[in-house]
Amino acid sequence: MRPSWDEYFMQIARDVGTRSTCLRRHVSAVIVREKRILSTGYNGAPRGMPHCEDVGCLREQLGIPSGQRQEICRGLHAEQNAIIQAALHGVSVDGATIYCTHQPCITCAKMIINSGIVRVVCANTYPDDFSRDMLEEASVQLEIWDSSTSQ
Repeated sequence: MRPSWDEYFMQIARDVGTRSTCLRRHVSAVIVREKRILSTGYNGAPRGMPHCEDVGCLREQLGIPSGQRQEICRGLHAEQNAIIQAALHGVSVDGATIYCTHQPCITCAKMIINSGIVRVVCANTYPDDFSRDMLEEASVQLEIWDSSTSQ
């Protein structure tokens, strides 16, 4: 059966995630407007820097739980990398949808709001109620994608 557009772009997001170098979880994002991919991103260290899979996970070493103190990490989040890649190449994401393997954290939610992205489709939730509240307050549509109802 032919996949829905959401299913199609979510599968591409999962494929993008195979490039992730995070030791805790592979997260990825695909930004789409009018059924065209504008940018992709996955979580990992900044360009030219050693990756966690090479030097270890600072968050693990310090015992930092998931969902807390995201700034203590070598890597950028997938959503951040996707927005940065679009900006680097002069591609506006205003009015776009971002497909994410995981719900954005508060920092990514604020970047999504300011970049003009209007819809977030994510496959997994994340323990960050504040990000959900901010997206709702900014009228950014947040959908937890359910693959069982996508056909």
